[in-house]
Amino acid sequence: MLKTFITTTALVLLSAAPIHAADYDIDPGHSFIEFRIQHLGYSWMHGRFNSIKGALSYDADSPNDSHIELDIDPASVDTNHAERDKHIRGEDFLDVDKFPNAGFKSTAFSANDQGGTLQGQLTVHGVTKDISIDVTKIGEGKDPWGGYRAGFEGSFEMTRSDFDMAYNLGPASETMQFQLTIEAIRKK
Repeated sequence: MLKTFITTTALVLLSAAPIHAADYDIDPGHSFIEFRIQHLGYSWMHGRFNSIKGALSYDADSPNDSHIELDIDPASVDTNHAERDKHIRGEDFLDVDKFPNAGFKSTAFSANDQGGTLQGQLTVHGVTKDISIDVTKIGEGKDPWGGYRAGFEGSFEMTRSDFDMAYNLGPASETMQFQLTIEAIRKK
């Protein structure tokens, strides 16, 4: 009787314990931060950041408890043109010597049927601003190497002058569009 009581009590306590989200490491080889900006209002210039890392926490049963933190190396900017990349790394734009770090840290997530809206703080060029990222879950599951992965994509727009980058590129180039594709591996 005592053994049954202890077993039943333990099961009740375990079932009442909160379920915690799983922790994941960002897979930098399968995650991308890409951007585009109007070039003089005539076409688009595309680029990306080649060096990102970070972690996220996610539980499909409780997605509103999700959070993510990304570290971005602004010196890894790549627009497929060495001289332009050098200019973007310089004082007119990212000023990577003075501001060697950039990143994003979420503060809230509001889930919906397609994914949700991620709120957080973006730091670029030494300036931190609140932004919203529209997020879509791509999928999750076991990988061929015995791990477990989850993938998400998101998009947002950034106004360069909000981050103290006022180099005149013309009015069509004030905002930049960003596309994030994040694949993460669940920690064991």
